[in-house]
Amino acid sequence: RSRSAGPTGALALPRPLGADPHEEEPMAAAQRKNPDYHGFSAEPDVDVLNMRAVFFAGVSVAIVLGSVFVHYLPDYGLTQWARREAEIQVRERERLGLPLLTSNYYDPARLSLPPTE
Repeated sequence: RSRSAGPTGALALPRPLGADPHEEEPMAAAQRKNPDYHGFSAEPDVDVLNMRAVFFAGVSVAIVLGSVFVHYLPDYGLTQWARREAEIQVRERERLGLPLLTSNYYDPARLSLPPTE
């Protein structure tokens, strides 16, 4: 295996053909001018203003659209439907004067059982 002769972690990237080696990259120049460079503008005041606007809008949109999405999710597992259906059944049985629960799931008078032998 071969090892590089340079310091550890240093990697020299090749420059594109025709690039001036003394020309500084625009991002490096913006970072020297503004150490708190966020990548929105080369001017420090405009950069901070744009960064705050983007993050405010992004967080607002995420909170508003996220809460709307969660609110309009479908009834998972049909729990709300089951609750409403049970309330309808309870009201109907109370109106007819029947007990809310019976020991038999099916009406035993309507079942045809085999003879006991």
